[in-house]
Amino acid sequence: MANPKLAPSTVHSLLGLVAYGEGAVVSRTLVAGGAGTLTLFAFDAGQELSEHSAPFDAVVQVLEGEAEVTLGGVAHRVAAGEIILMPASVPHALSAPVAFKMLLTMIRG
Repeated sequence: MANPKLAPSTVHSLLGLVAYGEGAVVSRTLVAGGAGTLTLFAFDAGQELSEHSAPFDAVVQVLEGEAEVTLGGVAHRVAAGEIILMPASVPHALSAPVAFKMLLTMIRG
């Protein structure tokens, strides 16, 4: 098992595992291992992660609210229940037009 940050064999509510912080981006790593990571994020409205790139593919799954995900200079609105693939080495940024929570799956394989 990949270094779990959660109790194994237990049902968890994703939305309850990370709380919004006023004027902040809050994150919590759920699983970290050689194949990748699962990290929950809660963005307060108006918060952002500036443009950067990563050497691995990653999937953003919006759980609540709505995110703006910019990939290679093109903005995409991603609503609760939707996902978007962020390809390796493509510059990306995230911003919160409204408060939102997301699950980020980083794929190292």
